[in-house]
Amino acid sequence: MSASHAHAHTHASSSTLRLKIALALTAAVAIFEFAGGWIAHSLALISDSVHVVTDVVALAIALAATIQATRPANARQTYGFARMEILAALANGTLLFGITLLIGFEAIRRLMQPEPTEGGLMAVVAAIGFVVNVSVGVMLARGSHDNLNLRAALLHVAGDALGAIAVAIGGIVILATGLPWIDPALSLFVGLIIVLGVWRVVREASDVLLESAPSHATVPLVRDRIRSLDGVVDVHDLHVWSIGSGRHVLSAHVLLTDKRISEASAILRRIEDSMRDDFEITHVTVQFECESCEADDRIVCTQSD
Repeated sequence: MSASHAHAHTHASSSTLRLKIALALTAAVAIFEFAGGWIAHSLALISDSVHVVTDVVALAIALAATIQATRPANARQTYGFARMEILAALANGTLLFGITLLIGFEAIRRLMQPEPTEGGLMAVVAAIGFVVNVSVGVMLARGSHDNLNLRAALLHVAGDALGAIAVAIGGIVILATGLPWIDPALSLFVGLIIVLGVWRVVREASDVLLESAPSHATVPLVRDRIRSLDGVVDVHDLHVWSIGSGRHVLSAHVLLTDKRISEASAILRRIEDSMRDDFEITHVTVQFECESCEADDRIVCTQSD
């Protein structure tokens, strides 16, 4: 097993473990909040528990996608199943956007028709849920830097945490002032924050599906870097895209002066090293061309047997 493959396998195993723990803890929060809402007669807590249940489903989708992404390539899926996590991230973002709309509608309804709740119990239950959600979020954040699927899952957990703290603050204010409209007002604020986060994830997932060049490896930057290497005359038909989170691919036609095979192989190694070190591009396909080359029946490879 190569070092890069071993690293990818270890990273995938870590992501899977994080998602399993997040799934279990989030499901526990959903049950806890529903029970607390039922006892406190708090529709806000019950609604938030339903929101958390939907996030449990989203985390289950993310976990399944992460497992699928580790499957090896085959004769049809020649790049493997890395884009399963991108599809899951896009689905999760869409789902979360729909949930946020429902929260917004419910918040507006409660602003128009405030409902009394038991503020003290509401605040305690929500605060406990918030602590658990923050713990899960910190765990996911440690592995989400180069994993879009984990980032989408992190947004779900962040939405739960913001919802829980909004309910906790609302419960305290209701307990102190008797003003029930505070809770739906905070819910609208939380919904706005969630929508902004969802937009970023959906945009990045869409970029991958559209085979857009990564923001850190735009075509002009990559072209200039390849042109700067010794022995390279020019570059054309250059394409850079991503097949999954942190998995970037390049293909190009590279123009050389008349070279021996051994010299061209050395240039290829320099291109691969530069793309990996400068742009984190690990899969490089290059077709060499030579405008001045003429037919020659001599053996040009200088490597000995």
